[in-house]
Amino acid sequence: MAEKISAKPGDYVKISLIKYEYKGVFLESPEEEKGLVLLKLDSGYNIGISKKEIVNVQVLSKTKIEDEEIELKRDKEKPNIGMIITGGTIAARLNPKRGGVDWLTSPSQLLKFYPRVFDKVNIVKIEAPFMKASEDMDYKDWKKIAKTAQKLLNDSNIKGIIITHGTDFLHYTAAALSFFLRNLNKPVVFTYSQRSVDRASSDANLNLQCSALAAISDMAEVMIVGHASSNDDFCNAISGTKVRKLHSSRRDAFKPVNAKPFAKVYPDKIVKVSDYRTLNNNKVVVEDKFEEKVALVKVYPGHDSSILDYYIKNKYKGIVLELAGLGHGPTKRARKGWTKKLKQVQDKGMIICAASQTIFGRLNPLVYSNGREFLETGIIYLEDMLSETAFVKLGWVLGHKEWVKQGKEKIKEMMLKNFSHELNNRLEFEEE
Repeated sequence: MAEKISAKPGDYVKISLIKYEYKGVFLESPEEEKGLVLLKLDSGYNIGISKKEIVNVQVLSKTKIEDEEIELKRDKEKPNIGMIITGGTIAARLNPKRGGVDWLTSPSQLLKFYPRVFDKVNIVKIEAPFMKASEDMDYKDWKKIAKTAQKLLNDSNIKGIIITHGTDFLHYTAAALSFFLRNLNKPVVFTYSQRSVDRASSDANLNLQCSALAAISDMAEVMIVGHASSNDDFCNAISGTKVRKLHSSRRDAFKPVNAKPFAKVYPDKIVKVSDYRTLNNNKVVVEDKFEEKVALVKVYPGHDSSILDYYIKNKYKGIVLELAGLGHGPTKRARKGWTKKLKQVQDKGMIICAASQTIFGRLNPLVYSNGREFLETGIIYLEDMLSETAFVKLGWVLGHKEWVKQGKEKIKEMMLKNFSHELNNRLEFEEE
């Protein structure tokens, strides 16, 4: 049958077997599977069919992958914004030949797929410092984004910026820029999509429309803007330090934690929800000192505290422990208690901070004796701070050697200083 197949990768075809027939996108077969025809079904699943079983292949429609550039046009009546593209699903499209997705290879391709982002703004400068999935990023990438953002924010011709980013580790990057960008003067809007643009259920278009409006608002904040519900009605603008991805696939995956959003953002209006810093004439500076030797450790029942010896041996400077509830962990009464080990590692100079595994709520080690026992070891309780935000902040604080030289009390002071909404004295969140 192989010689009779005239379909090309990307064509939409009907494949007939003796008893069955399948419709889908004809895919390019890898070298090791030349005896198979690969097909992406309408359901989204890929199947392999032995060429020996195929009776007929009918091409129902041809496909053409368009890679032409588009011109970035400017409307003098619209405000100007900048954009930073870093990768993620929002910067990916279906490759019909492979049945998977590829990065959009240029900024203009991104804008070709999302033309409605132009409805209210001109995108006059576009930067792509790298194209990476968020799980491949680290603090060096956060620094690149921060420095790129600084350049755009200090451009008097630009009202604000949008940063497109993958979802899975987006809240780490948003927290990092919340600390790295000092004297913030304009909106810094992170946005994303859970579903790529080739899918009818993609959330990218609404997210970008709302992000464009947020980027020309009066919110001088680092924020994440994305679907507030599974409907295509409005988005939330959420502080970069009080947000977490709470669902693996829903369009409204990102929720505010221990805080309200700054605003509800519709495609045509913004409704303020809570206080935020407003536009100003500051000159943004990047303060991106960062200590790489920090870790985030989740404490679980029966967890052997000797794990901390690994971090001491490898010269780690600080750890954020995710403790249970109000701030509890295995004490000296547990078979593998942590109390003694916590004292030992802190005596060696390790900074230990505590956040809660519960996500919502505030630590209070004084309620139970186990908590008081942990508190007495000297660990720093970070109130309602999210553990991921705490991890980023600890690296940032320990990166300031002038603070480290002043000792643990100075580090504690900085960890408990509210730089970018990471601490909230009055916990507020909506019940589902």
